[in-house]
Amino acid sequence: MNRLERIKGCLLGGAVGDALGAPVEFLEWPAIRSKFGPDGIVDFTPAYGITGAITDDTQMMLFTAEGLLRAYVRGSSRGICHVPSVIHHSLLRWLMTQDHQPGTNVSLDGWLVQERDLWSRRAPGNTCISALKASQGFGFLAQNTSKGCGAVMRVAPCAFFGNAFEYAAESGRLTHGHPTGYLAAGLFADILQRMADQQVRLEHALTESLAVHGDKPGMEESRVALERVLFFFYEGYFPTPERIDEFGGGWIAEQALAIGIWCALTATSFEQGVISAVNHSGDSDSTGLITGHLLGIQYGVAAIPVRWLGQLELRSVIEKVAHDIYRLPREYSGYGGDGDAGIEAEYPGA
Repeated sequence: MNRLERIKGCLLGGAVGDALGAPVEFLEWPAIRSKFGPDGIVDFTPAYGITGAITDDTQMMLFTAEGLLRAYVRGSSRGICHVPSVIHHSLLRWLMTQDHQPGTNVSLDGWLVQERDLWSRRAPGNTCISALKASQGFGFLAQNTSKGCGAVMRVAPCAFFGNAFEYAAESGRLTHGHPTGYLAAGLFADILQRMADQQVRLEHALTESLAVHGDKPGMEESRVALERVLFFFYEGYFPTPERIDEFGGGWIAEQALAIGIWCALTATSFEQGVISAVNHSGDSDSTGLITGHLLGIQYGVAAIPVRWLGQLELRSVIEKVAHDIYRLPREYSGYGGDGDAGIEAEYPGA
């Protein structure tokens, strides 16, 4: 499988998991079972008036990708760039799509923010909204102690750039001030990067990532949760709705990451894995997205059911972002070469 297929699989897979979980995000497992049957939700159902609707998770993931791409253009053309600040600028563009005015001037250039279907409120997290509204400048760190999962769910694109752990963790600090909140995001991006670059399976990437980053100050809660998941996996404990509910709802960073990884580790297919990830009492769209990212990067787009891809909201936008992540390092010179002007128009580095 080539790199482009892994990137597309990752981004589309996450969006599919997000969309599958969207209709049940705020439902308890007994209510999900009562509404959809003993297996829970197993197919796209309308949310926000749309079948296959994405949520704020995928919206923010796309704007994070845009920030990384604009940072690449800026760094290549100017030789210097503070990547988290450029990601911050992109997240503030997302904030404006949610009918909130940032506290600093934000440019609405580039192509992504012009996609009007992104200007839709999909139950955005209060922590992300409040932290971004309070920003006093690009790179301004969150002044809270939140360890919600809002940083984890948006950082998958960091896996395809050089310093995945650092970019994800530092951009996580823009909205989440608790070390667990942003270090779990760094760990997730690092795991994905190992799967993409070394072409290893999730189990190997997870154990390697924990060996490198697990003892960092502030990583304790995430390490304990993931070591618990590895124990479950080795002992053959599969993630049923009841077991996931005992583990936690996934609203906080280490729980969401652990649930998403548990469902991906034990998955027999992409479809089965994301169905497991969304059927529980808790943050179903975020855990579905995390599992979808992991299984998508491991197996590629071909593993995602066609019936889901065909109904996925903004599929063409997600595919364009994935393709641009693949092509920019190959096509952009930063010295005014052929094609540079077109790329700079789409991803202004200024």
